[in-house]
Amino acid sequence: MEDRSRDNTILGAERALAYSEGLRAYMLSVYNYMALGLGLTGGVALLVASSPALQAAIMPMMLLFILAPIALVFFMSFKINTMSFSTAQSVFWLYAALNGVAFSTLFLAYDGVSIARVFFITAGMFAAMSLYGYTTRKDLTAMGGFLFMGLIGIIIASVVNMFIASSGFQFLISVIGVLVFTGLTAYDTQSIKESYTAGSSSEVAGKRAIFGALRLYLDFVNLFLMMLQLVGDRK
Repeated sequence: MEDRSRDNTILGAERALAYSEGLRAYMLSVYNYMALGLGLTGGVALLVASSPALQAAIMPMMLLFILAPIALVFFMSFKINTMSFSTAQSVFWLYAALNGVAFSTLFLAYDGVSIARVFFITAGMFAAMSLYGYTTRKDLTAMGGFLFMGLIGIIIASVVNMFIASSGFQFLISVIGVLVFTGLTAYDTQSIKESYTAGSSSEVAGKRAIFGALRLYLDFVNLFLMMLQLVGDRK
């Protein structure tokens, strides 16, 4: 009996270790995809912003470059389980590149040093909240509903402010946006962590990692945009 109990204990410890190592590898893959996506977005944005010829060619079609990434997010959300891993990768890279074109306009509106400063502030906030979401034992599921309602409210308020163009209202939207996307960073990190399943095929795990990276990418860029509106220096 003692030998069997000891064997079960050893087997349990080995399984726990294997799960822990698999989880770390999975989350590292998520963060790597997210970081590469942000790098691609930033590189494309700088390239377009530094080329008057590209700006002149793209500006008449800028609405397309703004709307296309939104369509790709919905496409991935509904099709991630049925598309192949290679397709999911391609869609993610396309999404990041198209966002780069859209974000190139930020370099025309804001001082470059200010953009860099806000980026690093955002990176620090994101890292802290993502680490909290990963390590906390508190169940953040209940936050999801409130944060989603806040997100919907931000979208509606932003559309309304397109017509009334109130700087005070925009300031309020940005403050609430920072709170919402800060919370979503922790919530999504915990949700992505809990979505890991030991023993999944490389295809399934890869697609989950890409979709997780998309969720965190969205949290980061939206937090960055809200912070830029709050503390960024306009030209």
